[in-house]
Amino acid sequence: MPLRAAFPAAPPTLRPVLRELAYAKLNLVLHVGRPRDDGMHPICSLVASIDLADEVTAEPKEAGGDTVECRGVAGHNLAARALAEFRSRAGRELPPLAVTIEKRIPVAAGLGGGSADAAATLRIANQLAGDPLAPEELLRLAAELGSDVPAQLEPGHALVQGTGERVEHVSVLPFFAVLLPDRNGLSAASVYGELDRLEGTRGELDPEPLRRIATSPLAEIAASLDNDLQPAALSLRPELRERLDALAAAGAFGAAVSGSGPTCFGLFPDRSSAETAASELAGALVTELR
Repeated sequence: MPLRAAFPAAPPTLRPVLRELAYAKLNLVLHVGRPRDDGMHPICSLVASIDLADEVTAEPKEAGGDTVECRGVAGHNLAARALAEFRSRAGRELPPLAVTIEKRIPVAAGLGGGSADAAATLRIANQLAGDPLAPEELLRLAAELGSDVPAQLEPGHALVQGTGERVEHVSVLPFFAVLLPDRNGLSAASVYGELDRLEGTRGELDPEPLRRIATSPLAEIAASLDNDLQPAALSLRPELRERLDALAAAGAFGAAVSGSGPTCFGLFPDRSSAETAASELAGALVTELR
C-alpha cells in the first residue's frame, strides 16, 4: 500500500473583512412638495457628494447575532435597521456580522451621515451574501429606510426625486465648501413639521432647472442655492442666520443650510480661499467635492 503524506485539514474559508466609506452630502437645491396621503413629502433635490466620510467595517462572526456599533453615538441607528431589513429579505447566505462605524460626519446635521452609513451597510451585506439583491431591489429597500439612503448606494452627485427612490447621477463642477456644524442636531421630522406649519411646500416640482444648475459654473451654482427646509430650520434655530451671514462675510460665493440642518455651508472656488475663511470661523470644516 503506498504511503500517503499526512496533511492537516484545510481551514474553513474565511470571509473577508469589508470596509466602505460613507460620504456626506450637501443639498445644493432642495425643493419639497406637499405631503402625500401617507405623510411623506416628495422632493426634488440636487445633491453633491463631499469628501467628509464615516468608515463602515463589517467582520463576519462564527456565531451569534448581528451587532452594530457606532463609536461615539449612543442608541439605535439606521445602519442596524438596514442590516436587519436586508437579512429578512436576502440574508440566507449572510453570516452574523459585527459592524463598526467610525463616525466623522456630525449627527443629525443635515449631511446625510446616518443614511450614508445605512447605504454602506447594505452594500457590504449584499456583497458578503453573494449579491442576492439586484440593484433595483436594493434601491427599493433603501427607499423604505429614508429619502437620503437610495442616492448613497452609489455615492456621487445626484438629482433625487420622489421620496428618494428616483436617483439620476449627474456631474457637478469642482468646488470647495466650508461647513459650520452644530453640536446640537435637528431632527428631520421636526423641521418637516415646521415646514408644514409655515406652509412652505410646493405644488409642483420641476427637475429641469436642477439639471441645468448641476452643469453650471460655481458662481451660478452659488446663486442658485435653494433649500425649502431652510426657513423652517431658521424658525426653529434663529441663530443659524448668523452663521450664514458669517460665511458670506468670509467670502463664500453663496451660503445655505444643508438638508434639514443645522449645518450651514458656504461655497468657495479653491482650497486656499476655503481654508482662509475657515480660519476665521470657529468649528469650521473644509471639504471638497468628490
